[in-house]
Amino acid sequence: MPVVDLAATSVRELNQALHGLRAGSNETSWEVLNPRGAHAVAVGIDAPVTVEVRGSVGYYCGGMNKDAAIVVHGSAGPGVAENMMSGEIRVKGDASQYAGATAKGGLLVVEGNASSRCGISMKGVDIVVRGNVGHMSAFMAQAGNLVVCGDAGDALGDSIYEARLFVRGEVSSLGADCIEKEMRPEHLAIVQDLLGRAGIADVKAEEFRRYGSARKLYHFSVDHADSYG
Repeated sequence: MPVVDLAATSVRELNQALHGLRAGSNETSWEVLNPRGAHAVAVGIDAPVTVEVRGSVGYYCGGMNKDAAIVVHGSAGPGVAENMMSGEIRVKGDASQYAGATAKGGLLVVEGNASSRCGISMKGVDIVVRGNVGHMSAFMAQAGNLVVCGDAGDALGDSIYEARLFVRGEVSSLGADCIEKEMRPEHLAIVQDLLGRAGIADVKAEEFRRYGSARKLYHFSVDHADSYG
């Protein structure tokens, strides 16, 4: 197993090595030591490898990930899993702002809390947060699922499109065009599956409420002009 110590090796060198992996490589498990809040750790991976990061990271860890499984044994700064295409990223601690921003696929698990704008403009990713999320989470979220086991801050789902939001705790307020919706059997199945994939066994899907788009902002209507401000 390759072990990269960022106290002696640059992040650029780490990422170049990960980018150089080819199909069939036997270097499928990597360990990264002493990240010390470094930015852009393990970005742009395009291979089915596992990367264990032993410590907290800065901006954009795992950005543009494809196929890799990345585990951060600490907390993550802004933009973890930004524009992720596939694979899985797991943060053992907390995540800062806009976790999973614009991500198109894969699974992001935050075992602690996530800050503001979690899932902003998400485009198909599945995000599971064990704790709480901050204000304006899922802003302009287009597709995918956001599962929050704790509480959600103000303006949840503001200007949301067709993403599905599931919150177990309290929601401070809903954003423009976001409403509570019926929790049907197919939605219970989605939540239960994502909880299982996230390794959360002490929470039940029946404890969640569902939120989504009222579909009134898709096209301009003078009757709803006050909602566009």
